[in-house]
Amino acid sequence: MHHHTLKLNLTVCFLLEVLIAFSAVKASAGNLPSKAPNPEGFFLGNHETQSNTQQLENTTAAVKSQIRQDHETEIGNEGYSLNPDFGFKLYPSDASNSYELVESQKNRKLDKILILSQLPSPTAPIPPAPPPKPIPTPQPSPTPPLEETPSPPPESPQRPEIPGTITIKRFEFEGNTAFSDEQLSKETAEFLNRPITFAELLQVENNITNLYIKEGYINSGAVIPAEQTLSPEGAVVKVRIVEGGVEDIKVTGTRRLKPGYVRSRIALATSKPLNREKLLEALQLLQLDPLIANISAELSTGSRPDQSLLEVRVVEADSFRVDIFADNAGDPSVGTFRRGVSLSEGNLLGFGDRFSFEFINSEGSNAFDVGYAFPINPRNGTIGFATGRTAVGVVEPPFDRIDITGDYYYFDLNLRQPIIQNPSQELALGLTFSRQQSESRLLGERFPLSAGADEEGRTRLSTVRFFQEYTQRNSQQVFALRSQFSLGVGWLGATVNSDPPDSRYLAWRGQGQYVRLLAPDTLLVLRSEMQLATRPLVPIEQIRLGGLQTVKGYRQDEFLTDNGVFASAEVRFPVLRA
Repeated sequence: MHHHTLKLNLTVCFLLEVLIAFSAVKASAGNLPSKAPNPEGFFLGNHETQSNTQQLENTTAAVKSQIRQDHETEIGNEGYSLNPDFGFKLYPSDASNSYELVESQKNRKLDKILILSQLPSPTAPIPPAPPPKPIPTPQPSPTPPLEETPSPPPESPQRPEIPGTITIKRFEFEGNTAFSDEQLSKETAEFLNRPITFAELLQVENNITNLYIKEGYINSGAVIPAEQTLSPEGAVVKVRIVEGGVEDIKVTGTRRLKPGYVRSRIALATSKPLNREKLLEALQLLQLDPLIANISAELSTGSRPDQSLLEVRVVEADSFRVDIFADNAGDPSVGTFRRGVSLSEGNLLGFGDRFSFEFINSEGSNAFDVGYAFPINPRNGTIGFATGRTAVGVVEPPFDRIDITGDYYYFDLNLRQPIIQNPSQELALGLTFSRQQSESRLLGERFPLSAGADEEGRTRLSTVRFFQEYTQRNSQQVFALRSQFSLGVGWLGATVNSDPPDSRYLAWRGQGQYVRLLAPDTLLVLRSEMQLATRPLVPIEQIRLGGLQTVKGYRQDEFLTDNGVFASAEVRFPVLRA
């Protein structure tokens, strides 16, 4: 059992882009037209009056100069950093009741300046504020000589109080699907029903964004739309939640496997909002896929801050297998020693479709089986068929003298769909329609040799089977359970007798297996099987005990019974290596 290690490479540039993602969203929110002044409240939006044109130009120059100073939190005597992660800068104006909120994107071209101010009363207009003083660009000080003791840096000037407060009654959230309004309200409760500054108001964005990032939503967050009119008392503030996703999934490295096979399975984990843990889980499931030897992924920024590009690199595994074998697991009546060959291709047409063929021969038997399964959805649901035929002749003395021969044929059509699937466990449900037919002959003539056969020695069964499979695994052990209900029906000319057994029956079979790695190349294997039936069964539906696959030490199919149970415990280890 191999334990695969999965690595998700997140580039440094993506992490930086996530930090600045919502500055671009806020900048785009400022393009809405301004509303009429409200003398009773605050207005958050674009301030484009003629009297402030020069002020905007000077402030823009100051901000551009400041961006070149590595965006330090302390930006000099004239400015204060409100939200450095998203690129907000606050500059006080000379007016006692006015201040400006400057928004920019770090290391990008300055798009616009948003002005946040208390609107003047119509009876007492406030004259235009003079432009702020340019922010001086600090020059690096010369390195002092080694013999001199450098003087301590001057203390930063104390930041003045930010004028203006607002009391918020409640926040209204829009666009949130990962968290309910109640969950988001807990993150913003500290800002309600008390006077807060606009700097504290902007902290609401950080609180919600940090909640998303903490829970693995790596390119989601919150913004407060600019176009809002807020009353000083009992304000209702709208908060827009921007939940990010994946813009495109690029798959590289595939040879025969079609990229859509990988892309469709990863797409299940990249729906909005994008969650890191779900993405890792999808990659781990693909790592467990027998068609994939190794897989890695890298996220980068997309065309918008809330969209990412995902590049997945795949190394395909060898999907073709040939086995040649020989064993003594045959029924002694037709020859104990068997030899055979099996071929399997796990990716026949490039869609992850599986094909298998097996041929087994003994002294008195020839058998072949063919199977094909095709995936029908990215959740690993499959539809498939299996068919096979076996021809036997009794070679065990003294019955070999009376020329007993027989034929067996089956055809299965099945549907299987995992319901729960993650790297550690899987629960799947399935439905099978099975058609079986057996025929026996004595001295070349058809003759009923088994219970339930008609006068010509034929038994026909049409059966509907409903099965459930559960598997739990880790690097040290595997635990598997299988349950199957079989209902015999009288369809397609199935055998119907006046007395059982015939094609009408109901049976349940349960199987369990536990495998644990005790040491390198040493396994503990526990197995059990049980069958319960409501009425007597024909031999091809009975539980078989004895032989290599059930109870070792007994001949193959020593016991056939309608109801039975067995359990075994084994320790397996190699005794000879070639």
